[in-house]
Amino acid sequence: MCADKNHEKPNLLKSILGNKCARCRRGSIYKTKNPYHPLKECMEMPEKCPVCGQQIEVEIGFYYGTGYVSYALSVALCVASFIAWWVFFGFSLYDNRIYYWLIANAILLLGMQPLLMRWARTIWMAFFVYYDKDWPDTAEQRRQSNISIEPNI
Repeated sequence: MCADKNHEKPNLLKSILGNKCARCRRGSIYKTKNPYHPLKECMEMPEKCPVCGQQIEVEIGFYYGTGYVSYALSVALCVASFIAWWVFFGFSLYDNRIYYWLIANAILLLGMQPLLMRWARTIWMAFFVYYDKDWPDTAEQRRQSNISIEPNI
């Protein structure tokens, strides 16, 4: 079965974790797959989705709101690491376990930052750009209808 003929709606969570386009959920929205390899290029995005042609930066400054999403992801990661540390090691007022957790948590956050920034952009795009399996066809139809409706001034 050809991938283009598959009419199943791709999973939203898989597409977010895989950094896929929100419109088609198939095309990669980053130029490199590995967020750590060339660290200075980890946030470079193509102009358009390679599969459906959706413009990646919808408007100038579109991704400014990703700071809120990145903050929420970071807090969730801190809470998860706090609970995991509490379950496995515990906390005590009589030793330095809380400081060990703080150091481990800081290292974890620094290590996960490129991934968290990418996921924040992908989630932000998914908030505003909706899935459409017929995107290239419907976009062309909308463009044609807008051209024919425009008045001659």
